[in-house]
Amino acid sequence: MAASKVCILRTCPETVLEDYQKLLQIAQINKQLDSNTTTILKDNISWHFPYLSANTTPWQLEGTILGLRAMGYTDLTCVQNETVVTNAYKGEKLNKYKPIFNKYGIPVLYNFKDSDMKWIKYQPKAKMLALGSVFPEGIRIPDYFLGKNIVHLPTMKCHIYTTTTGAMKNAFGGLLNTRRHYTHSVIHETLVDLLSIQKEIHSGLFAVMDGTVCGNGPGPRTMVPIEKDYIMASADQVAIDAVAAKIMGFDPMSIDYIRLAHERGLGCGRISEIEIVGEDIKGLNFGFSVGDNMASLVGDLLWFSPLKKIQNIFFRSPLVNLFIFGSYFYHDFLWWPIKGKKRMAYVKKNFQWGRLFDEYDE
Repeated sequence: MAASKVCILRTCPETVLEDYQKLLQIAQINKQLDSNTTTILKDNISWHFPYLSANTTPWQLEGTILGLRAMGYTDLTCVQNETVVTNAYKGEKLNKYKPIFNKYGIPVLYNFKDSDMKWIKYQPKAKMLALGSVFPEGIRIPDYFLGKNIVHLPTMKCHIYTTTTGAMKNAFGGLLNTRRHYTHSVIHETLVDLLSIQKEIHSGLFAVMDGTVCGNGPGPRTMVPIEKDYIMASADQVAIDAVAAKIMGFDPMSIDYIRLAHERGLGCGRISEIEIVGEDIKGLNFGFSVGDNMASLVGDLLWFSPLKKIQNIFFRSPLVNLFIFGSYFYHDFLWWPIKGKKRMAYVKKNFQWGRLFDEYDE
């Protein structure tokens, strides 16, 4: 396996757009992606509400566009996905992406709209760890993804089911449809399968991760935003997730999706084997921990306890609508108005990145 490189830089609001362009240059994105091929920007809308740490930041999106354009990548598009509890249209508006798309002429496509792309059966060349059994009727992916570059735009944050979430998890929404919740009990294996598929279908893979405001706690939504001022980039999806995990305070190889991907040769998960350029991360430890929320407690019971043997009764029947409504009600009508809005108001008032977010047009 070729040496894996992860570039990490410190940044500030005054220079962040220039720093993102510098980041892509140092990470040599031009050697990883074919500039003559369409490049998909796959942002991360974990929640449609504007909650820093949960979603791709507007400066991350804009800085990446500027960096790509400067190196000759003119054919850029963005692909959005929905979840059963997240609205893509609302998310791109509230998180201030739409003015950026308009400013730079970036077409936006939606993987849940038949007019934008079709879901086709795909037979992976690699042996699947989970997806073959989860979807015995066949694995389906969006036809639009075939033969194109993709740049993932995750944030540095914790996750209730995968400990951390980043580049590898960002493919979860784009490559799987709204039945992706079928995979939660085998989520680590699923992420490895998705990386195998990505390596088969894309002409190039890259990740640009924002750690200006990181998420500590039960992510990917109900976290505490922590200002940290870092940005990262790599062509190795496993390595960038491993470095992010290490910085957040976790042992990367103890996280199953990182270890399994490393063992299958899909990337490098061992910090000692990754070339880290830019900032020195020795001794850097945010001391993050995941914890639980109401959603994770229910999920742990139905996806990871002995009850998982009968999960199909709950998740592959009309009963699933009760869980969808429960998650939607908890996140949007309890947690957001009671905690989330107050935390975001604090971020806007006290964080330099919160003030920068307010400067972006809606």
